Amino acid sequence: MEKTVVKKLKLSFDEILHLTDEGVEYWFARELQPILGYARWENFEIAIKRARISCESAGFNAADQFRDVTKLIEHGKGGKREIYDIKLTRYACYLIAQNGDPRKDEIAFAQSYFALQTRKQELIEERLELLNRIQLREQLRTSEKRLSQNIYERGVDDSGFARIRSKGDKALFGGNNTADMKDKYGIKNGALADFLPPVTIAAKNLATEITNLNVEEKDLQGEFNITTEHVQNNKSVRKVLGERGIKPESIPPQEAIKKLERKLKSDEKKIAKESEIKD
Repeated sequence: MEKTVVKKLKLSFDEILHLTDEGVEYWFARELQPILGYARWENFEIAIKRARISCESAGFNAADQFRDVTKLIEHGKGGKREIYDIKLTRYACYLIAQNGDPRKDEIAFAQSYFALQTRKQELIEERLELLNRIQLREQLRTSEKRLSQNIYERGVDDSGFARIRSKGDKALFGGNNTADMKDKYGIKNGALADFLPPVTIAAKNLATEITNLNVEEKDLQGEFNITTEHVQNNKSVRKVLGERGIKPESIPPQEAIKKLERKLKSDEKKIAKESEIKD
């Protein structure tokens, strides 16, 4: 396929792209039809029907991907009439292309266009998940630093802080203290929290922030009182998780946070380099 044809097709697909108020992409079947090389709606509907079947076979609800709509169009001298159309997600467009006439250049292009767009979205979502986990870890790091300062001001040294945090973990992880969970996850180096999934990091942070609040407001003194407070808060958070069927000690570990941070920095350097303006 010639470069000029590819460029023209890409512009055509981009021009009929619509966005919801939330920024979600969608296309209308009537607008997609001619761009995919179909002169007759009846023939295009055959590809759509096959795409719907493929969607259901893949385990998805076709109604979520192919939304039937009615639109008003103008005809004659200012007259209007209703016409049936279908609002399509990116995945729906991809399935239509997969089920279209492979002899058409437009179909071949569309298969690549929507496949790449879908993968692009997957990469964006994956990156957002990584950023979310990194941000949660940073929040926990901040709250634990605050707890360390609070207990130091109340007569507890670094060793005492480690004991308080470990007993808090034991309450959160159903009897497994920090060392037990590191053994369970096979962690040789690094902090336990660096390998926890987002929900568990958030749970630890909530319990720690409650401890900070009560230590400050009630002016709790000494390792015993602060430990009692922290253990109770972790038990309370565990209870909430349990009511939703979540056992923190049973959730598999994830890739080390520090490794993810290095990956994100590397990606940012690549993006910066690729976006440089060349002479």
